[in-house]
Amino acid sequence: QVQLVESGGGLVQAGGSLRLSCVASRNMFRLNTMGWYRQAPGKQRELVASITSGGFTRYADSVKGRFTISTDNAKITVYLQMNSLKPEDTSVYYCNYVAGPYTYWGQGTQVTVSS
Repeated sequence: QVQLVESGGGLVQAGGSLRLSCVASRNMFRLNTMGWYRQAPGKQRELVASITSGGFTRYADSVKGRFTISTDNAKITVYLQMNSLKPEDTSVYYCNYVAGPYTYWGQGTQVTVSS
């Protein structure tokens, strides 16, 4: 079992920045993928960014060039640096951890971008 604890959400004006953090209680497997998804009211949950234990990153087209995903050396904390935020980035952001056949989710953190 892995618990994921997110932090860093909040209210920011358009053009501002926020940094989300997600700490995993443990690293179950050497090979894993950590990522961030978001879900706005009435919409499906969508991938924002992910990073594998080998350092391969993937971004949604809508955030490329504005968001950066990274991990710490122990690979149990994943960060999402969000710059040039737009009102359409407003959503609940969820941390995700996938290792082998297991998938875990954080409780979500609200990000609100005002225009």
